Amino acid sequence: MNFRVYILAIAAFVVGMVELIVGGILNLIADDLHISISSAGQFITIFSVSFALSGPILINLTAKMERKKLYLYTMAVFMVSNLIVAFTSSYAAIIVARALSAMSGSVIVVLSISMAASLVPESHKGRAIGIIYMGISGSLVLGVPLGIVIGNAYGWRAPFIAIALLSLLAMIGIALFTNRVAPKPVVPLREQLALLKNSKIISAQLIAFLMLTGHLTLYGYLQPYVQSTFHVSSSTMSVVYFLFGIAAVVGGGAGGFIADRFGTKRSILTIVACFSISMFVVMLTAQVSFWVFLIAMMLWSGLSWALSPAQQAYLLQLAPDNAETQLSLNSSMFHLGIALGSMIGSAVIAQSSVANNPWVGGTIAAVAFGVAAFSLTRNSTGKKEQTVSASS
Repeated sequence: MNFRVYILAIAAFVVGMVELIVGGILNLIADDLHISISSAGQFITIFSVSFALSGPILINLTAKMERKKLYLYTMAVFMVSNLIVAFTSSYAAIIVARALSAMSGSVIVVLSISMAASLVPESHKGRAIGIIYMGISGSLVLGVPLGIVIGNAYGWRAPFIAIALLSLLAMIGIALFTNRVAPKPVVPLREQLALLKNSKIISAQLIAFLMLTGHLTLYGYLQPYVQSTFHVSSSTMSVVYFLFGIAAVVGGGAGGFIADRFGTKRSILTIVACFSISMFVVMLTAQVSFWVFLIAMMLWSGLSWALSPAQQAYLLQLAPDNAETQLSLNSSMFHLGIALGSMIGSAVIAQSSVANNPWVGGTIAAVAFGVAAFSLTRNSTGKKEQTVSASS
């Protein structure tokens, strides 16, 4: 694999940490700024919303820029925005800085995916994209625990200083070791929006949205689910999250191999179907034993990230002339799915019990399978095909 792909994955890892790192140090932030926990929680909300909404717009506005230069510019904005968070005590300034961090991060993630795909032959594109997603999913493993360790030892501002320094190192790596990447011909925004009228493309975008919605219905409340079911200690719960994260990283890498080996279409259908089933299996094994549950949980976690390489490759195939816009829109769908899944999970708990979250999430994921089947049976004009190839 081209070593430049790993440099891009490291940059994606740094960006991925920023969104979640706040979650473990909310109490420290609230105490220092003299605000409530809920107000501190807005630092997460503003990031997710800004990331979801800004990506497609910024990718379109910067379509004519050389991609390496754009990468370095946005990385610089990302670094400065995190320094602002680290050195200001103004709530409003932190909100703005978090929004800037998300906006620049949304561009960095899309550029990492598209540049990684351009660095390798067609037969390795899925694997290259999988490595980028290993970087992103890896940040899920280390983001919260690193924030807790560094924040408790040196104060809540220290993690943001560390992220700024890592951003600088990533910029140096990109500047020294990556080549210039010419922008693709600009596609007018009206034409890009017209693509969303194509049922094949819009349904392809909805696959990740629905799958993440189902996923977060349980994952967003994994701690209360596990503790209410097994009555485990806080230290054991930390191990549970660590195992979940390791499985997510492995799943992201395995997903790239699967996409290259079996083709995007077959991979998407198989992974989404298995993911939906795995959520019901998690619920059933919770009635058996804690250890059997852990195995099922790690399978569910791995499948949650295994889809990404195949779906990204599928989007690149569907709209090669405006691939970055499609990837950015997919990233937005990802974040909107996280938000909706959290809301649904909360509603399920309020109306019944957290014990019901797995089957509700699995049902939503089953709808994602139906949407995937719909998309894959359309031709390029959005009409139904007579036959469907199993490979890309």
